[in-house]
Amino acid sequence: MNSTTATQLSHGMQYQLQIYFAGMQQIKPQLPVAYEALEQKARGVMKPEAFAYIAGGAGAETTMQNNIAAFNKWQIIPRMLGDVTGRSMDVELFGTKLPSPVLLGPVGVLSIAHPEAEIAVARAARTLHVPQVVSTVSSKTIEEIAEAHGDHPHWFQLYWGSDNDFTRSVINRAEKAGYGAIVVTLDTRIFAWRERDIQNAYLPFLFGEGLGNYFSDPVFLKAVGDPAKDKMKTMMHFAHCFSNAGSTWEDLAVIRDSTRLPIILKGIQHPDDAKKAIDHGADGIIVSNHGGRQLDGAVASLDTLDSIATAVGDKTTILFDSGIRRGADVFKAMALGAKAVLIARPYAYGLALAGEQGVKEVVGNLLADTDLTLGLAGCNSWAEVTKERLIRVN
Repeated sequence: MNSTTATQLSHGMQYQLQIYFAGMQQIKPQLPVAYEALEQKARGVMKPEAFAYIAGGAGAETTMQNNIAAFNKWQIIPRMLGDVTGRSMDVELFGTKLPSPVLLGPVGVLSIAHPEAEIAVARAARTLHVPQVVSTVSSKTIEEIAEAHGDHPHWFQLYWGSDNDFTRSVINRAEKAGYGAIVVTLDTRIFAWRERDIQNAYLPFLFGEGLGNYFSDPVFLKAVGDPAKDKMKTMMHFAHCFSNAGSTWEDLAVIRDSTRLPIILKGIQHPDDAKKAIDHGADGIIVSNHGGRQLDGAVASLDTLDSIATAVGDKTTILFDSGIRRGADVFKAMALGAKAVLIARPYAYGLALAGEQGVKEVVGNLLADTDLTLGLAGCNSWAEVTKERLIRVN
């Protein structure tokens, strides 16, 4: 393939041809391409309790099943003989232009998957020009992860608990470290009942995993002293900082008053809550059920996206997560009103299997698949990807 031909090919075509040409030299992809096989291979290399923590969901995990099933209710209607050679996956979020609508969603305690944890993810994200949303319960600190990103876009996800001083402290740290937005997770006000974790009697925080931002925070340390001296006191205060069953919409003012960064509320599942998010100062929302990890028997996120986009799509920026596995999933979410999507478990499995390179391979596959899906559907840009490109089936 000469350079002239290569420049005429789309990203997706170039990506897959590189794989096929490597195959002529008996070189095959390091990781499984299919998500289901990727998950099974990760199961084989991770500690059982660590795999269960990442793979599992709430209760009988019916919400996880609902998320996947919801995508099959929508089918793409491809259109023929339109010129799609000049197509682009570009999007703009909060004033930043990005080469694709894919973000790496927040996954906590990634040290249980790989020792380099969020640092490896940050390096992969920077190489692929894909933003990373860093969890409050990251294994590495806010500052360490930001250093790996440099000037590459990265956001901070906040678990919003009862200690407002800690909330203000971590937001301030994120802002100083160059994070571009604050993603506030709303659906973790109470710890979920997760059968796999209960059976394993495993909560990674009790083993010191995922506490990098707490054990490096001056406000947290002032409250607990030396975390190693009184583990029970430390864990109880961690729970106080992590969750808050009494929070209300009015309490969002604490966060709004703490930063000038865009605030994005994650966990919206109802049009009325989307409207309240706007009324209380949110700059964007993420339609999400936490990948089925919080409430068992809940509605699939994709099943709520259309009604939320209809209600507020012209008033705010809507992102989507929960169940994105392939390019067709990205296309369907974008057609139903999302401006971008987040993935989580797929890249966590890539990390567990091959560190930074594993993340790059998993996310690279998704980006190529998404580009090809866009073209095969007959679209040149996301502006052309509307609900009319889909049909709902029983």
